[in-house]
Amino acid sequence: MARIQRQGDFDWAGADNSIRRAIALEPGDPAILQSAASSAATLGRFDEALRLAHGAVNLDPLSPGSWECLSENEFLAGQLDEAAAHSKKALDLSPDAWPGPFLLSEIYVMQGRPQDALPEIKLIRYDVQRAFLYPIAYHALGQRKESDAALSKLITKYHASNAYEIAQIYAFRNQFDEAFEWLGRAYAQRESSLIETKVDLFLKRLHNDPRFAAFLKKLNLPAD
Repeated sequence: MARIQRQGDFDWAGADNSIRRAIALEPGDPAILQSAASSAATLGRFDEALRLAHGAVNLDPLSPGSWECLSENEFLAGQLDEAAAHSKKALDLSPDAWPGPFLLSEIYVMQGRPQDALPEIKLIRYDVQRAFLYPIAYHALGQRKESDAALSKLITKYHASNAYEIAQIYAFRNQFDEAFEWLGRAYAQRESSLIETKVDLFLKRLHNDPRFAAFLKKLNLPAD
């Protein structure tokens, strides 16, 4: 229920209520704590998110999913070294851990290590995720021609389903007008990734643009 309220309705208060109800009914379920952590993180409540994610790890320390959840929340909170270590921990437990190499590639880019991201990108199983990360990694490496070519391929193939990811790339490349155009398309397409808009590190360069606060308002997200 919380996932529907969050991703379908942008009803953050309703999602919080549903998650609290789920925890009350089953406080020992790590999957519920993972969901609760992700929900708190999307609103920028990182202390709460990390506490819940650590709780999921403590309940099931051999679960790759629990470690990946912790890593994701640390990534969003800007704790990049911790996120990298815990993503690797998840992959040590299972090479099939989700999101695995995808998250690790994102972390490496944000750490200023795009050269380390490239071999991880090759390990990602899903075409759309690789197509998203190549333009970003090439841009971070200063390879503008390669970034442009990879972005063009992504737009051609996935414009109808992954407008949010295209917006992320444009924001990362400091092309703000294009970023907001594609965020608008993502909103029109009701893409589930929009729930991370407030805390998305790839969109961070948009924060000082007044259009960003206006867009958060459309999503019922607080600007502060």
